Amino acid sequence: MNLVQKAIAVVALICFAHLSYSQAHKKFHLKSLVVDTHNDILTECFDKHLSFDDNLLGKTHSDIARFKQGGVDAQIFSIWCDGEMKQPFNYANTQIDTLFATLKRNPSTIALVTSSIELKKAVKDKKLAAMIGVEGGHMIQDDLDKLDSLYKRGVRYMTLTWNNSTPWATSAMFETTDSTNAPKGLNDFGKQVVKRMNALGMMIDISHVGEKTFYDVIAATTRPVIASHSSAYALAPVFRNLKDDQISTVAKNGGVIHVNFYSGFLDSNFSTKDHAFQVKHKVERDSLLLRNPEPHFANAALFKKYANEVEDMKAPLSLLIDHIDHIVKIAGIDHVGIGSDFDGINSTPKELFDVTTYPLVTEALLQRGYSKKDVRKILGLNFLRVLMANEK
Repeated sequence: MNLVQKAIAVVALICFAHLSYSQAHKKFHLKSLVVDTHNDILTECFDKHLSFDDNLLGKTHSDIARFKQGGVDAQIFSIWCDGEMKQPFNYANTQIDTLFATLKRNPSTIALVTSSIELKKAVKDKKLAAMIGVEGGHMIQDDLDKLDSLYKRGVRYMTLTWNNSTPWATSAMFETTDSTNAPKGLNDFGKQVVKRMNALGMMIDISHVGEKTFYDVIAATTRPVIASHSSAYALAPVFRNLKDDQISTVAKNGGVIHVNFYSGFLDSNFSTKDHAFQVKHKVERDSLLLRNPEPHFANAALFKKYANEVEDMKAPLSLLIDHIDHIVKIAGIDHVGIGSDFDGINSTPKELFDVTTYPLVTEALLQRGYSKKDVRKILGLNFLRVLMANEK
């Protein structure tokens, strides 16, 4: 065998070893319980007149077939509308109706679950366990009966605020931008909301809430909380991420922080790159805002049109693992999970282009030195524990 043949043999051996390792990690991933606590496909389908039981490759991050390919066992589907919606409770119910229609069309592949027992059964039956989370307390319209109604329809967590505050809870966006002396945190009704959620067995989601609201919730709740889609402020100092003191407080509460995949919440340099992109396309963005004043839609349109530019702005997968590392360092292995925000974000990590790529997260965690036992906790067992702790 000459030198060229030897070199080819070595390269082939390396490639075979890597392929074998990749197959092994994917097999482990598919055998693990994988739970994602936040996906916005319902809103995406509602806005674009799509159905996520269709093949939506190239249109969305998610559909039923791709959830299966990615090894997702349980998905919490987000119910969302912005704070300007006139009848947000009705809108929330319309989105829930959309999910129920999808479930009815696909009884052999997806099932609504409202408890840990039902979740385990769906997984055993090889069905996607579909749970419901409401992203924004404004959807109960300051009415505890509406909260009860959403629970009866299957909602098992509520994010107390979105970017907009409610009359009873202030958001992270408000608390970091307000220059007045307006009251912040939970008022008396807000504390009633927390108590009612505890009594129902509905998980309290502190993603999006302001710091004052966060600590008021911790003081009021008798159950572990979740952050359904938040990352670490120390690595990416944006208002939506959790500071180290908050992370350690969630751990003491017994809760779990599910890391968000959005590049802007992972990469501290993303805002600078994004600002340059917005300036470059300002005229076009202003035109889009005249048609729809919600910045999310203008940004999504520009990101889709200039995909090559956007690709260069994306965070690497390694940064997502850095955020998990940081939360584990502060809170411990029992208090971190996955909350991708797929179909609610316009910039995912470079490697994680849709829900089929979850095995890459598992591979990266194993390569980072996490044991299989700890990886299983991150992928879903930590969430399952908190779900059980919130059940009546």
